This record gives sequence, structure tokens and C-alpha cells, in this order.
Amino acid sequence: MSESTGNNPFVSSPATPSLPGASDLVEQAYTRASGAPLVGGNAVRVLKDGAANYAAWFAAIRAARKMVCFENYIIEDDEVGNELASALIDRARNGVKVRMLHDWLGSLGGATRRYWRVLAAAGVEVRRFNPPRIDSPVGWLSRDHRKTLSVDGEIAFVTGVCVSHRWLGDPARGIPPWRDTGIEIRGPAVAYVERAFAEVWAASGGSILAEELSDPGSLPRVGDVLLRVIADVPSKARLFRLDQLIATAATRTLWLTDAYFVGFSPYVQALCAAAQDTVDVRLLVPSASDLQLVAAFSRAGYRPLLEAGVRVFEWNGSMLHAKTAVADGRWARVGSSNLNLASFISNYEIDVAMEHAGLAREMEEMFLADLENATEIVINLKSRVAPDASVAARGDRGKAASRGASGRAIGAVRFAHAVGSVVRRRRTLGFAQSSLMAVFAGILLASAAIAALWPRVVALPLAAVMAWLGATLMLRALRLRRRRARQRREWLKDATASAAADVKKSTEERA
Repeated sequence: MSESTGNNPFVSSPATPSLPGASDLVEQAYTRASGAPLVGGNAVRVLKDGAANYAAWFAAIRAARKMVCFENYIIEDDEVGNELASALIDRARNGVKVRMLHDWLGSLGGATRRYWRVLAAAGVEVRRFNPPRIDSPVGWLSRDHRKTLSVDGEIAFVTGVCVSHRWLGDPARGIPPWRDTGIEIRGPAVAYVERAFAEVWAASGGSILAEELSDPGSLPRVGDVLLRVIADVPSKARLFRLDQLIATAATRTLWLTDAYFVGFSPYVQALCAAAQDTVDVRLLVPSASDLQLVAAFSRAGYRPLLEAGVRVFEWNGSMLHAKTAVADGRWARVGSSNLNLASFISNYEIDVAMEHAGLAREMEEMFLADLENATEIVINLKSRVAPDASVAARGDRGKAASRGASGRAIGAVRFAHAVGSVVRRRRTLGFAQSSLMAVFAGILLASAAIAALWPRVVALPLAAVMAWLGATLMLRALRLRRRRARQRREWLKDATASAAADVKKSTEERA
């Protein structure tokens, strides 16, 4: 894809599309949907699992000379957290400006107050995102789920990895590490990661001077990777809109890995439509999750996907925490966003969408390697002995002829995987919906019984919640009224001063 030679040489021209099926209008749609320009001149390295991410992070921090910005959802006071603290403290004591941002809910119970006090005492500026407030009863639902690190305007990291020994496992006890993915970025896109950090830093009550942030146009070009830094904020749904477009544009493959997938109807429909149009759509999710309720909701959403031809796999390791996607061997995504409403709508998230055949090929190979440790979920095991037959048949009637050699290669990979795994790694889908229905039915029946037998048990908490909400709304109304009155006084003051100046000027002119 050629790049613009206009005011910003690092942003590609929408007239030179690179994504599958893209035209100038579609390329413009990608930019508008994601809220992120396509930035060229970058070098990207894929980092698999916690050990690789931690090693790269700590090396970059220890080499810092001017500024370190670190942001993560979960930070625990363990061997990983202590190594991070040691590296940050060392840089702060050597005159480097070090900022550290953690989410209140994510780190709740992970790191002790002493942990944060030691960092602050050493000169690290620490901020906590969105602790509960009495005047915002539901404000805590919005979380900073981003995981980023940027150093000196030279290197940045975007990842799904948090700061915890869980990502390393425990070999002595036979506990494998969590499976996760991150990337290291060098080049002009580092400036956009810095700006994303500054955005949440400001939302947490801090401020970073504009001159402290890198200028994308002044950072050197160090590679050939085109990418978008998608810094999502509550209610914007930038990644959701982009992923919808990618699911629509994919022509051959769309392979997704997600830690906490919960089917969201518009996105599920996009995946189903792609699968029904002969696109090889696969979804890899954890089998054992640290959030069992989310896992139950995830399984409850398998059936419409499977019926449409989407292939669903469950990872057999300790925990699959990666959030990645790869499409058509040309587009790949890595970041913090899960495929659920919390990430799409409620949280601060950050993902990097890359348009580069080499990186997409690497992500595809990683995905296929992960499938070797996964079990495919099928609706009817007997009817799925040759799971690609129905897709191939649809392709013969439709678009298969247009796929060419690449389509035949994908078909060969799918057939080989199906034959090799039909006996060893397949499980028939149960009735996950019935379990969830039974649980919620039990909760509703128990609540009804409590309300009937002990009405005060229900009425008093409900009254307290209603009183809290009412007091909060009244407080906000009073604040808005005071603000409006203050603005009116300022306007009257300015208007009076302006009128006085006009009178004085008129008097002087007459004199």
C-alpha cells in the first residue's frame, strides 16, 4: 500500500486500499469506524505469553532515559509486580519521569497499599483509575482495561498480559503459564500509544503537557508495517465497528482468539454471515476460565455460531487470555479488548490492527499451533466427521471457483486438521443454555419467596438504592444549576465590561 506524501507522511492515503475487498470508500470506513489513522513506517514484534512480554518490558524500562508510561488493569504484589516496581523505582531515582496507572477494580486485592506507597516515595507518579464515588452509583462499571507501556518515544507495547505470576505458571506444581499475546512497536505509531495513555491519565485526574508527548511526524520510520492504534473509550465502540467491517470484508479466513467471549447479537450475526458465505471463521476460547460465569455465557452462545458454520474450539491449557484476530493472511489485531459488551461499550481499551502479510502469517501459524492444544466443539459428532464438506459444497455453488490456489490451500489445511482431530479433539455441544436458565430461574424463584415471606428484606435495600440514586441525581442537578448561574454571572460581567468599554470609547470619540 502506497503512502500519502501530504502533511502527514505516516498516514496512508485512503485512495490506496490494502485490506481485502477494500476500495477508497471502504478504506475510509475503516478509519472512521476505528477512529484511528493508518500509520506507516513501523516495526512490530509479536510477543507470545507472559515470559516474553515481561522480559521485553523490563529491558525497555531499564534502558529508559526520559519518560516511562506504564498502564495495566491487574497489578499484583508478587515476584512479577516486585520486579516491575524495582525497574520503575530505579529509573525514577535516576531522573526519568515515571508514570504508573492502574485500575481500581482490576488491582483490588492484588497489590497492597504499601506497594503503591513505596513506588510513590521513590518518585513514581501513581494514579488509580475510577475508584468508587458516592455521587456516581454506577460509574464503577467503566474500567481501564488497557495494558500499555511506552518508553522515551522509541518503543511501546500493547498486550493482553497483566502483572501477575499467573501468566508465568508454577512449574514446580505442574501449573502451566497462561496463554497470551502482546506486541512490541517501534516507529511513528509509538506516539499514538503515548497519546492513548495521556487520555486515561487525564481521566484519572492527571495531566501531561503536550510537549512531553512525541510528535508522530518527527519519529523515525523503522519498518514497513502499517497499523492503527485503536484507543477505545466508553460508548464509542470503535473496535466493535471495525471488527464488524472486518467480518464483512473477509473473503477467505477470519480466525479469532478471545478470553471472555460473550455473544453480542450484531457481531454474532456478522460472523455467521461470513461463515455462510464460505469464509473459514474460527473462534478459540478457554475451556477453563478464571471467570466461570462468563464461560457459561460464552458456551450458551455457541449454538448459533456452529449452526452457521463457525468452528469453535476450547483451549485445553490453564487459561487462554489472548485477544487476537487474523483475516485473509493480510490483517491482524492484538490488544486488550474482549469480544463482549464490556469491552465494546463500557471500558477503556486499546488494540493494534496491523496490515502486513508477514505478521498476519505469523499470527496464523500461532493460531494453528494453539489449535493443537484445543478441543473442537461440534453439534453432532457423527455429522461432523468431514466438517468441511458442507462448506465445500456451498463454495462449489458460489465463490469457491474464485478462491484459486489460496482457497485450495486453506481447504487442504482444514481437511487435514479435521481428519487428524475428529477422534482425539472433538466434543459434542451440550445444552449450556438450559444450565444458565436453571440458575437464573432458581435465583428468581428464591427472590420471589424471600419477597413474599420477608418483604422488608427486599424493600429496605431497594429503598436504600432508590434513595442513593435520587440523592445523586439531586446533587448533580444542583451542581449543574450552580454551574449555569456561575456562567451567567460571568457572561453578565463580560457584557457589562464590554458595554462600559463601548461607552468610554464613544465618549472619547465625541470629545
